[in-house]
Amino acid sequence: MERRGFAQSAVLGVGMMAGMKGAQAQSGSSAAALPSNPAMPADPADLPLLTDAGERQGDMLYRTLGRTGERVSAIGMGGAHLARPPLEEADTIRLIHAGIDRGITFMDNSWDYNSGRSEERMGKALAEGGYRNKVFLMTKIDGRTKEEAARQIETSLRRLRTDRIDLVQHHEIIRYDDPDRVFAADGAMEAFLDAKQAGKLRYIGFTGHKDPRIHLYMLEVAARRGFHFDAVQMPLNVMDAHFRSFAHLVLPQLIGQGIGVLGMKSMGDGVILKSGAPVTAIECLHFALALPTSVVITGIDKPEILDQAFEATRTFRPQSRQQIADLLDRTRGHALEGRYELFKTSSVFDSTAQHPDWLGGHTPEVERLAPT
Repeated sequence: MERRGFAQSAVLGVGMMAGMKGAQAQSGSSAAALPSNPAMPADPADLPLLTDAGERQGDMLYRTLGRTGERVSAIGMGGAHLARPPLEEADTIRLIHAGIDRGITFMDNSWDYNSGRSEERMGKALAEGGYRNKVFLMTKIDGRTKEEAARQIETSLRRLRTDRIDLVQHHEIIRYDDPDRVFAADGAMEAFLDAKQAGKLRYIGFTGHKDPRIHLYMLEVAARRGFHFDAVQMPLNVMDAHFRSFAHLVLPQLIGQGIGVLGMKSMGDGVILKSGAPVTAIECLHFALALPTSVVITGIDKPEILDQAFEATRTFRPQSRQQIADLLDRTRGHALEGRYELFKTSSVFDSTAQHPDWLGGHTPEVERLAPT
């Protein structure tokens, strides 16, 4: 019997349901064909919304990660913030322990965050007191070739002080050639599958923040090869619905295919709160939690921000379409041109663009065929 994800069984959304049925009709399988010309709906609030907040335990909510069956906290602790100055290592470790003690189980990280310090600090924190066994651990890999991705996976395992990572994701799928490179012969996916076979990782996903159509192309390339992602990470926030929207264009496909949804940049790394739009941090988190997300990953770099995350889950209730419409009306004027979603409209958040060497060059096939 096919396992249904939490979001599949607890979603209200006309646009989402239409997209899901269309995809299933085209293929009849979980690796559904994708619509060739996805379009933004006329109504920004025509979004898939959860009717069930999740399982509440204390101040935290717990949801299922797509079709994996894994129970995870609805808030994930973002790794990028855990080694940014002026945060000291001891403070990071205390924050991680406090978050886990209070109910956060999803840990986000990346091979490249803060030159590896984020993974190193998280590894130290999880190595103490049995904390590793209390969390679902995720990290991301930049390498696009098999050789470079394999090297980065081994580095992450060492830094994180673990023999297995629960979810490893292809990081920053932000160029149209990224999917082709990942799935090429001697590409990164071969390294991921080898690592999974060896028990070094359990699930595979991908992330990106630039354009929803690149996400759709990654799903298309995977479907052509018969591969089904376990999770996908993308920006989901109160401005996204108005401009190059991941929520409108990608989210329905993920729900239809039972792929776990990891929301990020709910506040655009603080930029949305600086925009002047009349929204609060709690409203930003509530919006992302109202969508069919398995986890909303948020940066936590001080105790009061940790408190804010728990306040968001403690007070969250499923949102009506009118509530969502009212919130999106407040952000529309600021959001239409992507001015405050810098990850879409600038290179500020494109780490791999600043360090192309992380990607590992070209595959042997490209090197053989490319003009000299």
